[in-house]
Amino acid sequence: MVDYHASNNQSSSGHMEQENDWDRDLLLDPAWEKQQRKTFTAWCNSHLRKSGTQIENIEEDFRDGLKLMLLLEVIAEIVDGNAKMTLGMIWTIILRFAIQDISVEETSAKEGLLLWCQRKTAPYKNVNVQNFHMSWKDGLAFNALIHRHRPDLIDYDSLRKDDPVTNLNNAFEVAEKHLDIPKMLDAEDIVGTLRPDEKAIMTYVSCFYHAFSGAQKAETAANRICKVLAVNQENEQMMEDYEKLASELLEWIRRTIPWLENRTQEKTVNDMQAKQEDFRDYRCVHKPPKVQEKCQLEISFNTLQTKLRLSNRPAFMPSEGRMVSDINGAWHTLEGAEKGYEEWILSEIRRLERLEHLAEKFHQKAAIHESWTDGKEAMLTQKDYETSTLSEVKALLRKHEAFESDLAAHQDRVEQIAAIAQELNELDYYDSASVNARCQKICDQWDTLGAFTHGRKESLERTEKQLESIDELYLEYAKRAAPFNNWMEGAMEDLQDMFIVHNIEEIQGLITAHEQFKSTLAEANKEREAIQAIQAEVQKIAQSNGIKLSGSNPYTTITPQSIDSKWEKAMDMVPLRDTALQGELNKQNSNDTLRAKFATQANTVGAYIQAKMEEIGRISIEMNGTLEDQLTSLKEYQKTIMSYMPEINTLEGYHQHIQEALIFDNQYTSYSMEHLRVGWEQLLTTIARTINEVENQILTRDAKGISQEQLYEYRASFNHFDKDHSGALMAEEFKACLISLGYDVENDKQKRSGQMVSEDFRALLISTGNSLGDSEFARIMSIVDPNGSGAVTFQAFIDFMSRETTDTDTADQVIASFKILAADKTFITAEELRRELPPDQAEYCIARMAPYVGADAVPGALDYMSFSTALYGESDL
Repeated sequence: MVDYHASNNQSSSGHMEQENDWDRDLLLDPAWEKQQRKTFTAWCNSHLRKSGTQIENIEEDFRDGLKLMLLLEVIAEIVDGNAKMTLGMIWTIILRFAIQDISVEETSAKEGLLLWCQRKTAPYKNVNVQNFHMSWKDGLAFNALIHRHRPDLIDYDSLRKDDPVTNLNNAFEVAEKHLDIPKMLDAEDIVGTLRPDEKAIMTYVSCFYHAFSGAQKAETAANRICKVLAVNQENEQMMEDYEKLASELLEWIRRTIPWLENRTQEKTVNDMQAKQEDFRDYRCVHKPPKVQEKCQLEISFNTLQTKLRLSNRPAFMPSEGRMVSDINGAWHTLEGAEKGYEEWILSEIRRLERLEHLAEKFHQKAAIHESWTDGKEAMLTQKDYETSTLSEVKALLRKHEAFESDLAAHQDRVEQIAAIAQELNELDYYDSASVNARCQKICDQWDTLGAFTHGRKESLERTEKQLESIDELYLEYAKRAAPFNNWMEGAMEDLQDMFIVHNIEEIQGLITAHEQFKSTLAEANKEREAIQAIQAEVQKIAQSNGIKLSGSNPYTTITPQSIDSKWEKAMDMVPLRDTALQGELNKQNSNDTLRAKFATQANTVGAYIQAKMEEIGRISIEMNGTLEDQLTSLKEYQKTIMSYMPEINTLEGYHQHIQEALIFDNQYTSYSMEHLRVGWEQLLTTIARTINEVENQILTRDAKGISQEQLYEYRASFNHFDKDHSGALMAEEFKACLISLGYDVENDKQKRSGQMVSEDFRALLISTGNSLGDSEFARIMSIVDPNGSGAVTFQAFIDFMSRETTDTDTADQVIASFKILAADKTFITAEELRRELPPDQAEYCIARMAPYVGADAVPGALDYMSFSTALYGESDL
């Protein structure tokens, strides 16, 4: 509201001097003298008629003093009937009995009356009351005063500013007829005067003030109701904001958890690493704002509860499923889903990596086997022995025995192929169908080869008795060449074998095995040379005996050339294997460096978070400086903590490198990235919560007028009984703390001084047996611990102590205010509410007040009593 009298705030004596100035200056004007004579005569008659008399001439009728004695208890002497002296005396009487007692917001009489007029006429167009002369000349101000209090008497919208005489006469006639205010002014005199007399206007306006003084009480009552309703509206807005934010956060959690619980398997490592990248983006981009929203939600909830307690309102209970504990529970479920999802991704990457390795190994071994079996069925089913000589048959038999040896040697490879296929099936390989088909084909072919081998052997043995002259030397060559050839094939297969390791120890094991293999090469080479010597011996015997050889060994297809060729290939593979193993060793050394770098940073960050959590715990229970000093220190401390964020980001970068390198363990640290992320989030939440607690303490102190010394005393008592420094008191600790502050809960009509002399305290302990009354203590606990958690926070403790030692608005006070607006009725109407209250608060009341059902009810009557008690939780709206 505009402060119209801010520049005129002077003492009462100053205004009396101003009145004397008016006497000296203005009464010299004949036009003003005429107005004053008429106004003052009418004013005197308004009082004298109560005694059955009146005056016609103000100078002559007061000369004998009789009528003046009826008007005054003590009359001053009138000298020679002086008109100006008489008018001045009458003005003094008017000023003393009609104006001087007027006061609005502790202003002087004139200023108070002017301020009252300004406030009442403020909403009306073409009205701007700045004084008691020119502002009233067009008559609109008089009509506005009447319409403001009695709108049924004036049709204000029909008045015109350019018709002052009509306006003035309308106001004077309505005032005299309906408000019992005599006509003290003439419209023509006011309009015809350059500057209407100020005293005459003030005298007449003061009659309106007194006529409408009852409405002032209604305005005061309306202001009180507006204040209460404003607090309630603000609290309801905060409740709506909390519900909206809580709903949005819970909805986000509800949408996110199914994504984290999705276990749809991918076919390749690259596909799973894409999922891993999506999860990393979620942790670093999408989740941090939600962490901040969760923290802000908790802070808003605490602030709202504090404001409700300070305004003597019932505690806010969010709708079902939106309590802070519900949100914390949902958040815990979310973090559990995160942990499970990340573990599943790593597990799937390992599984797919293993599957890809096994699949490649399967197809490699299958290709080698299929290459070996190519043509074997045709060889085993031919009938060459039917037309062969005895020596040829024996040769065929020996050759078949060598083939059987070779077949038995390949049995291990077939079993390996089947075992790899079985493992691929167990690990749920996506292309298991093709693997199984190929494996089944190999097994079926192997069975066929076995059957054909057995059949051919039986055929050769039937003709063996008829065949002789077997070349023992060829046989020895075949027998030694076959296993040696198989050994070379196995060696080449091993030298080409794929490997996967995860640490230095594993690769060193492979290197050791490879070195052991190389140490056997000398002996193997001796065996190769011995086999080649057998073939050389055959050539020597043939040449020395003139034997014409067929050009090939009848017992084996393994030629000396093929042995030398395979040996050279195997020797070429050895350095390649050396290079591959050394490369993997270098990779594992690099991975170990990554582990050490991450561990060093993780150990530093973990120690920092732990130290800062402990420091915050100490700060929250210490009392250094004022609350403002503590708040400033905490915010600076928060900035210090936030400046550490680059170290967290550095650690995240190391962790990304670790994951990209597919490193799954780290023996250098006990910290995981997930553990440190949770610790960092808890640190940020704790400092924000501590700052909010101090802000609420400041809010409580300022609202309740608690001194800094009282807060120190409360904090010292609270810390003394908070033995475990948890920031909360258990029920028995809280009870002991109340006793230490001299709070006698055994007495329902206890003193609220917060102090207790030693004798009273001793008597209390004796009377209560060192314990508080169960019923009274239960009442206190229901206030400080409405959720029944069994613990009392320091904020709840301060709220209780401040509530017990200070006064707040009550339902009875609000009811009394509504009763004034309703003119002492037990109900109120919508019209009265709209007339006395601002529009938004009037509509707020109308929308929430129940209909009044008493015997004296009228149509549209509203029950303001039940509405008032509902504001303080004593009934339901």
